[in-house]
Amino acid sequence: MENKKVISIGCDHAGFPYKDAIRKMLESQGYEVINRGTDSPESVDYPDFVHPVAEDVESGRSWMGVIICGSGNGAAMTANKHQGVRAALCWDNEIASLARQHNDANVVSIPARFVNEATALSIVDTFFNASFEGGRHARRVNKIACT
Repeated sequence: MENKKVISIGCDHAGFPYKDAIRKMLESQGYEVINRGTDSPESVDYPDFVHPVAEDVESGRSWMGVIICGSGNGAAMTANKHQGVRAALCWDNEIASLARQHNDANVVSIPARFVNEATALSIVDTFFNASFEGGRHARRVNKIACT
């Protein structure tokens, strides 16, 4: 049996409209997706759904994560409190690609109120298909964690 890569996804109410479309796209590409919620448009607090995604990435339960909130900022700030998580706020494909190539980002944060669904899907696809370049970038990434 092929070992599928696992992705964890979570969002607040602003990100809810995009979450299922992203999940379906990832599953169609062969990923197993862990849904950390929310599952309705009712107002919620994004940390309640972002921390579980970050914990999945931090523990190795998932390979990478997708988090979605209104601006993407609160979700990224929350995820980046976890050691080993490098969440990148991405609003276009170039930023998503560079986040992987230069920063070895392992969580993509989508600003739902600033991108449409097609752009969000494209960002996620770009993010998961880009690879870390290593080299001088590895030296910099290794300096991110606080000790």
